[in-house]
Amino acid sequence: MTETAVISDRRLEREAARRSKERRGQAIAAISTFVVVGGIAALVLTSPGWPTVQETFFSWSVFKESFPDVLRGFWLDVKLFVVVEVVVLVAGLLVALVRTSRAPALFPLRLLGTVFVDLFRGIPTILLVYLVGFGIPALQLSGLPTDPVVLGGIALSLSYSAYVAEVYRAGIGSVHRGQRDAALAVGLTDSQAMRHVILPQAVRRVAPPLLNDFVALQKDVALISILGPQEAFRIAQIAQGVNFNYTPLIAAALLYLAVTVPLARVVDRMGGGGGEVR
Repeated sequence: MTETAVISDRRLEREAARRSKERRGQAIAAISTFVVVGGIAALVLTSPGWPTVQETFFSWSVFKESFPDVLRGFWLDVKLFVVVEVVVLVAGLLVALVRTSRAPALFPLRLLGTVFVDLFRGIPTILLVYLVGFGIPALQLSGLPTDPVVLGGIALSLSYSAYVAEVYRAGIGSVHRGQRDAALAVGLTDSQAMRHVILPQAVRRVAPPLLNDFVALQKDVALISILGPQEAFRIAQIAQGVNFNYTPLIAAALLYLAVTVPLARVVDRMGGGGGEVR
């Protein structure tokens, strides 16, 4: 047998061994998953209080009755999320660019950017929604918004812009200084180097944590319900109070999961998981 044939046979043997190992691993994973999930399901379904829990949280008749209204309210969440996300992306980038600038003339803006981040990142989002949602109308100044949806969107934009600004700033800081020096060496200005060389690399690097922040934002949109808008969570709360049944809240939770789970899988595929936990 030639040396080439021997090498080929060994390669085939290694490939067959690898496939066999993968099949064993998949079988073990399937069995262990079945045992764990089945054990938890059996524990829950055989518990003394399960019939009460099933009727209170998982009533199919209440679900069918409340879901259309909850779904209509969820579209407000989606629209607000999209608008706030665009605002946060732009505002966060501007704050990050100001904070990373080196021009002495921009020191006042850098100081304001630092104060902005420290202030709005330090205040809990729910408290910020209260302060903006009830504080601005209390001023009774003409020209200021009074719509609770708008005020809630402003509060969420302020809070998340502070977080996203720091994500952007970390991304800009992660680009090696040699990239800027090389851009300047070929004749680009500082602003051109930032726009064409540094920012594209920084944005690609911080995409996973940015998506993590937007998963959190999608959930926090429900906080505007404390100002009164009839969004999904608020409608579910009303239906729960009318029926004395928590199933409408489960319906709202499923709608949020329908958005956040796909976003989370996108983060996983991009190698994410490094965003802030709030």
